[in-house]
Parts: sequence; structure tokens; C-alpha cells
Amino acid sequence: MECYEGKQNLNWTTMAEASDSEMGSPKNEATNSAAQNPSSSDSDSDSDAGEAEELLRLQTLESEVSSDPSKYDAHVEYIKCLRKLGEIEKLREAREAMSALHPLTPVMWQEWARDELTARPEAFLEIEKLYERGVFDYLSVPLWCDYLNFVQEYDPAVLQCSSEGILKARNLFERALTATGLHVVEGSKIWEAYREFEQAILLTIDENDNEAKEKQVQRIRNIFHRQLSVPLAGIKSTLLAFKAWEVEQGNVLDVDSSSMDGISSHVASACQKAMDMYDARASFEEQIVRQDISDSDRHQQFLNYLNFEQSSGDPARVQILYERAITEFPVSRDLWLDYTRYLDKTLKVANVVRDVYSRAVKNCPWVGELWVQYLLSLERAHASEKEISTVFDKSLQCTFSRFEEYLDLFLTRVDGLRRRISLTGQEEALDFALIRDTFQYASDYLSPHLKCTDDLMRLHAYWAHLELNLKKDLVAARGVWESLLKNSGSMLGAWQGYINMELEAGHLNEARSIYKRCYSKRFAGTGSEEICHSWLRFEREFGTLEDFFHAKRKVTPRLEELQLFKLQESKSTAASTEQIENPNKKIAREKRKSGSGRTDEQPPAKRQKDTAQKPKKVEEKGRADLENEVASNEKQEIKAKDDKPNDMNEKQMKGLSHEKNKFSDQCTAFISNLDLEANYEHLRDFFSDVGGVTAIRILKDKFTGKSRGLAYVDFLDDAHLAAAVAKNKRMLRGKKLSIARSDPKQKGKKGSADSSNPTRQGKRAWIPNDQTGTVGESDSKESGQISSSNAHRDDNVQLKGRNTFAVPRNVRPLGWIDKNKKTEEEKTDETPKSNDEFRKMLLKGKHWQLSMEGFGKVWNGDFGNRERQGSENEEIPSIQQYE
Repeated sequence: MECYEGKQNLNWTTMAEASDSEMGSPKNEATNSAAQNPSSSDSDSDSDAGEAEELLRLQTLESEVSSDPSKYDAHVEYIKCLRKLGEIEKLREAREAMSALHPLTPVMWQEWARDELTARPEAFLEIEKLYERGVFDYLSVPLWCDYLNFVQEYDPAVLQCSSEGILKARNLFERALTATGLHVVEGSKIWEAYREFEQAILLTIDENDNEAKEKQVQRIRNIFHRQLSVPLAGIKSTLLAFKAWEVEQGNVLDVDSSSMDGISSHVASACQKAMDMYDARASFEEQIVRQDISDSDRHQQFLNYLNFEQSSGDPARVQILYERAITEFPVSRDLWLDYTRYLDKTLKVANVVRDVYSRAVKNCPWVGELWVQYLLSLERAHASEKEISTVFDKSLQCTFSRFEEYLDLFLTRVDGLRRRISLTGQEEALDFALIRDTFQYASDYLSPHLKCTDDLMRLHAYWAHLELNLKKDLVAARGVWESLLKNSGSMLGAWQGYINMELEAGHLNEARSIYKRCYSKRFAGTGSEEICHSWLRFEREFGTLEDFFHAKRKVTPRLEELQLFKLQESKSTAASTEQIENPNKKIAREKRKSGSGRTDEQPPAKRQKDTAQKPKKVEEKGRADLENEVASNEKQEIKAKDDKPNDMNEKQMKGLSHEKNKFSDQCTAFISNLDLEANYEHLRDFFSDVGGVTAIRILKDKFTGKSRGLAYVDFLDDAHLAAAVAKNKRMLRGKKLSIARSDPKQKGKKGSADSSNPTRQGKRAWIPNDQTGTVGESDSKESGQISSSNAHRDDNVQLKGRNTFAVPRNVRPLGWIDKNKKTEEEKTDETPKSNDEFRKMLLKGKHWQLSMEGFGKVWNGDFGNRERQGSENEEIPSIQQYE
């Protein structure tokens, strides 16, 4: 007995000294600090200054932890600071506070137990509980060794070698072997400690008690045999130790050789198999302990190792490896999910699985799936309602990435309550009010975020079903549907679910009244037509003839209205789609750019010659006058380019405009933060409850063609637009949309300012329809997209003559007139004129202006394919009209 106590005291003292030297303790740190610092005034002042800094840092960390307890790093630094200052009471409180929120590392548990042992050696039970809590959080062989040594040294029953103490120690060793005995690298430490404990017990047995000694020898031999059958590092050393021990017991073996000679066949076979298994795992062990690879690579090596162990088919070894992996990567969401799924599928031990889930949600509290599975494991383990309710309340305090995760939690909780209430012979009576309160809590919390979604409808449908079938309360079930329709009345499924419930209950009149309430509502897609046809089918199957004709009178005009609306909507959509799918060709744009550049670089005389052309189908009468007027206008335009902006007549600009603006952005909503995968149907369904959508434009990248997350939606009037803007911050495909009214005036300020100065704009060339050419237009920033700025661009149109590019220079083109040759009328213009002559010239100029306006309208295409009229057939206004 004395030998056993001396051996154990030596082990524990050696371990404690080593641990203190590695990690330090408040007492030792203070002692070391006093020993290292000489007693002098300078050292004392430095020490006081350092202590002041530590106190200031301690106050900062304390306020940080109290303001935000979820900060793991702040807790760790706060505990280190307290431990350095030796504040044992505050240190204990800080550790308890952190342990309630976060799992502590094995090293932190070792420090905590050692500090408590130093401060209160008599508090054996409290320290023992600390070790129990520590080995529960993570797999750690050093922590188990500390725990075993502590029990052997400080447990009175074990020290006295009483039967109860020895049994307690053996049970603790067996627990340690179950937890860490299969650890390939460090598991042998537990086996060796177990053998040493049993050998110490052998030394305490009386020499004359041969039966007890033989029994203890066999116990030690069995431990050797069990260890040799496990693939552990150093298995050959274990074999040599076993042979040496057998020699001590009087058996003849070759202790210097690792051969199996002299060993029983079953032990030799198991040992050889274990060696082979270790050789197969040696490469994996080398990879996961490498220090020259990143954490992601090490994580992948663990996954490869796990796949190998799972293919081997030993659940215990797989579980040990999972425990090693999560000790290295405690916040890996995928690792915890894989571990728990494997246990649910393979192990199926309720208590073990429940403990793993409790650790999983403590390490990864932001994963909703782990909380859901935790609740199910508690129900499978027949946990009490109080425990389940506590876990459920904790889960709702966590922050998840999606609202659907909260919905799954609520539904899981309701499922468990329903099963336990329905179960006959339930010991713990549960009230239906728990289900109702859970549903109400879920509805209040999720309705603002899941409005008009199938998930919210599924929640209320389940609620109404339980109210009607489990509670037998029809009024409450109807109230559930009414509350859903109040918030999500634009969902067809909500109305259909309400109607189906009334039909299942046999309440035809109530179902008919619901049809009358919803047949005129606007639903997404073909929902409006579907509800109308559903009403007619209902009256055919259940109603009288009068009911059927009444429904038909109500439904028929509604269906006609819907058909007309869809026809108009399809035309509008087709027009916008055509604009989007047929962007201006880049070659044509480059051609127009280069053409405009050549025109600007040419001298005035050259440009006059190029632009002095006219359409083929112009009547011969007045052709020369028209061309002279065009050339004169071109000269004036060139001169105005250098002097002042060119003010074109507004009517002429509209007449010569080659393209009608499709979008004005007067009733347009601008949408940002749009899901990149969202399409036109998604936006149309999103605004289905608003209605009035005339066009949808999703902006796309001009290089990749993918959505930029921006869109414009046009509406019929301001009322529909205001309703659409009211849906700001609503969710679409998991993203919160930003919806605002498009303001074309605000966006066009800069553009309108520039439009007043023609020198800042590119010019558009107008070419007759019978000639080869394209209508020039400015390049859009987004190719293939129609932006709202198109509605405000300035069309500075020039009237061009016939192209003479291919005509030889020595050949005069048709309709060419010598501009340098003065006509008789021009000559007479140089002579002085009387007042009557000036009046006639003024009237003649106004008549010529009207003729030119008519000419522009004809050639701009405003008359379509009609037969063009000659100027001589037009009705000339009288002079009185001008006066």
C-alpha cells in the first residue's frame, strides 16, 4: 500500500510540476515574478506601472465582456488577465460565465482545475466536477490523464484501496479507454496508466493470498491482450513490455525479440492484425499532424481519413476520429453535421447522440439544422418537457442566416407537442395551449418576413388542421385562416386551403361565401382564372341550378376582363422584349461614329457638296429650290456650330424623329439588390398583388449578358406605382429588395443641360428610306438594355441630301444646280425694295417654311407607306391665316 501511494504521489507531483511549468498558475507566476525581479526601487516602480496597466486592461476587458457576452476572444483575454493578477474569485466567475456560453478548450479546463486545487485543496468534489465537465466538451488524452491522476491522489476511497475506491478507479479507467483508447497516437498513454494502476494494486495484495494474486495477474494480462489488439503507435514496444512482464511471472519468453514465439495463438493473431491496421493508417496519421500545411488542407486530410475509417466499418473507430477532428476544428458546421448524421444512422444510442448534439449546438449555435436534430434527439431519449422547452427557448435566441430555419424550429417543436399529446398513457399531461402559443409566436415573428410565401401558408394550414382535428375547435381554425388572409390575401393557396377545410367539414355555404369573396381578386399567374373555374366546378358538384347560374353570371365578365388584360399585357411585354432582345449592332454604331467624324473634319465646301442630295421620289417641280434650301441650311448649321447653339424648331424635330420613345419613366419603379437569377416571371409574380405592370426591364452586363441585379418596372398609373414602392425591403428569392420611384427629371438634369449645347452631342443623320443607310443614334451604356435615360435624349436631326459617293467628279449628279450662279430673282433681291415688296417677301418666306415642314414630315415616314403627295397638291394657307 505504501508503495502504491508513493508511486501515485510521484506521478501526480511530476505531472503538476510539468503542467505548471508549461501553462503557469497564479501562485507560481507571482513567485516567479518575485524571484526574477530584484528588490530595488527601479524594479518596484516598473512593477507598479505594469500592474496599473494590467488593471486598466482588466477594466476594459470586463466592460467589453459585459456589453457583448458572445465575444469568445474577449472572454479568453479576460480570463488570462484575471489569472495573471491572481483574482481567484473573479476568475472563477469569469470561467463560469464563459462556460455557460462557449465550450472551454482542454487546456483551459486543466488550468481551471489546477487553480482550484491550489486555492482549495479540500474541495475534491468541486474539482472532480470540473474534470467531468472538461472531458465532456472535447476529446483530450492529457485532460483524461490529469483527471485519473487527480482521483488516484485525492480521492480518499482510492487512497485507502477500499473495494469501493478501486471499483470507482477501474470504472473511470474504463470510461477513459472508451473515450480515448482507440486514439492511434495517444491512446497508449491511458492503457499504460491503467496497467500501472493494476500493478500497484497487485503489490498491495498479501503474499499468502495466492488466489487474489492470481486473479490480479490475470487482470493485468487481459489489459495487455486488449491493448495488443488495438492498432496504436508503439505497439511493438507494448509487445516487448508484455513479454518482459510474462518473464517476471515465471514464463520463458525471448524478451529481446519482437517475434510472437511463446505467445498464445489468439493473442499473436490479434497483435499481428493490429500491426497491419496501424500500418494502413500510418500515412493518414502523418498527414493530419503535419505542421507545414494550412488548416483547410488539414481539414481535408481528416475527411479523407474519415472516409477510410467508414469504409472499414468500425463505428467506434469512426467516432473516435470524428472526436479528434472536432477538437481540431470545433466550429466546422459541416463536420458537426456529418458527425451527428453518422451517429443517427449507425449508432442509434439515444443518450450518446443527445450528448453530441448538445455539444454541437454549443460550438455552432448559428446552425438551425443542429437545433432541430437536437430537439428530435431529446424526444427520442424521452427527455422531460422542461428540458425540451429549455432547449427550444435557447434555439430561438440564436441568429440564423435564413428565416426558414426559424420556421423549421417552430414546426419541430409543434410536431413533438402533437405526438406527446396524442400519445395515450402519457405520464406528463400536456395542454393544447402549448401548441397554440407556439403557433402564435411563430406567426407573430415570421409573418413580417415571410409574407405571401408558401412557408407561411404551410404554417397556418398546419395550425388550422390541429385546431380542427386535435382540439375540435372550428371557430379557432377559421380564425387562423382569416388571420392569414389578412396578411397574405393575394395568395391563391391561402384561399384554396380555407375552402378545402370547409369542404372537408361539409360546410358548403361557408365555402360558397369564400368563393364570392375571392373570385374577383387578382392572383399571380393564372390564379385569377383558376379560382373562377374552381367556383364553377364547386357549384356543378354541390350547388343547385340557381347557384350555378349565379356563379356563372359573376364569373363570366371576370374571365373576359382577365382575358383582355392578359392580351394587353402580352403586347406590352412583347414590345419591351423586342427592344431588349434586338440591341443596336455595334458595327452600325461604329459606322455612324466614323461617318459623323468625317463630316466634321471636311471643309464647308465639301460638306455642302455631300449634303446637297434629295430623295429619288421627289417631284421634279421645286427640286432645285429644295436643294438650294438644304445647302443653305447646312451652311447656317456649320456657322452656328462655332458661334452659338443650334435651335431647331420643336415641331421639325418631332417630325424628323426616327424612333418613338418606348419608356418615359413617369410611372416606373427602380429596383436594386435583385437576385442575379431572378427573371421577368419572378418580378411579375412579386408585383402580382399590386397589379398594373406594363413592362419589366432587367439591366444586364453588356459583356457577359448576365443580370446586374437592377431592374425597372413600369406601371399603369401612380396608384399602382405607390403600392409597388410600399413593398420596399420585401424579400424575393432570399434577398431584400430596394424599391424606389424612378425620377427621370432628377436623372436627366445633366443630360438636359448638355442638350442645350449641340457641340456636346453627336449628330444624327437622316437618310431617305429609298437609300442604303441606317438611322444614327447615340451608343447606350448598356448594350441591349432600355434605360430610362432614353426618354430624355435629344434628337438633333440633320436633313441630308442624296449621296454622291459613287458618282465621278466630272459628272454632275441628277438635280445638281450651280450654287454660284445667281438667278434672276436673286439679282432683283439686290435692288432697293419698297414696303409692299418687303411685305410680299415676308409672306413668301412663311409659306416656304410651311412647305418645308410638310416636306420633312413626308420624308420622315410619318405617313407610313401611303402614297406621297406632291407639294403642288397641298392646300396653301391663306394670307389671312398668317395675319
